[in-house]
Amino acid sequence: MKSSDMICPIDDRTAPFLASDIMLCADDRPTLLMIAEPDEWAGLEAIAGAAGARLLGSVRLDEATARLERIAHADLIVLRCTTPHAALPDLLVRLDVMALMNDTALVIVTAMECLDIAYAHHRSPTTQWLCDPRATELAGAIVLGLRARDHDPLLRDIGREGDSARIDRLSEEVSRLASALDALTRRNDENGRNGSTWLAEKQGSYIAQPAAASLAPVGDEVTAGQVRALLRTRRMRDQFLPSDMFADPAWDMLLDLMAARLNGEQVSVSSLCIAAAVPPTTALRWIRQLTDRGIFIRRADPADGRRVFIALSDEAATAITQWFVARRRILRDEAGIQPLGA
Repeated sequence: MKSSDMICPIDDRTAPFLASDIMLCADDRPTLLMIAEPDEWAGLEAIAGAAGARLLGSVRLDEATARLERIAHADLIVLRCTTPHAALPDLLVRLDVMALMNDTALVIVTAMECLDIAYAHHRSPTTQWLCDPRATELAGAIVLGLRARDHDPLLRDIGREGDSARIDRLSEEVSRLASALDALTRRNDENGRNGSTWLAEKQGSYIAQPAAASLAPVGDEVTAGQVRALLRTRRMRDQFLPSDMFADPAWDMLLDLMAARLNGEQVSVSSLCIAAAVPPTTALRWIRQLTDRGIFIRRADPADGRRVFIALSDEAATAITQWFVARRRILRDEAGIQPLGA
């Protein structure tokens, strides 16, 4: 008997059964492609499986461009780059186009040493950026990336907010839950404050006078030294109060960029993440939000096309200068009051 004789012919009687089998075997799970070095494949694939994704495969960074040309679509692509790689700039540009043209969700995971290169070559507003994340943060980002696609109608219209805002909000929730779980494991009072309770809120508040009344010239300009002194006093708070009470990095980054502007210095993305004094992933989220709002601006490094600088917009710099003037007048009106930071 020939091998071909063993193949069941397809006719009017067998076709309905074959069609039924194909329908039962259809896999409508969202698809995911991993781009990373081989020693990281196993961990990433385990997270993808737990998240309910259909894995299209794992590929090395230097083979990723060729692989992307052979796939029609992927719902989510996770790129993990822990060291600078020659293939990274072109790959990031291609992923940028895929996010724009094919509605592909992206999660980019970097180490601090290649953050500047990665950030310079990718601008998709919906990409989730992670820098040296914990496993729980990475898992949360993958779940959010998968569920943010059209596969889940429950997330299609939450107050008609945009994709970027929705992903940011959900990502913040996942990170907050992960941090809460971490805190539960080290609740045995690391700082010797057994039984103490720190107030999250205080009754009453200070009422600021109208800003216009405090903007008259005071005889001297704002200097970089004054801004950095304010940053130092803000850092001193951690010596007296729990640091997690001051987890908002936006003001620290604004002050760092203001001091750099006054000194004529350029600030890279990685340097700004360090200045924020929060996990890099959180700092990246704030940098993107403040850039989208026009408070931060991206500037290409003329000497090195592989990175960008972050700077204050002119409007933001003017507003901070006016705040310093108003603050200085209030303190000078109160004899003996020294600046304590804000």
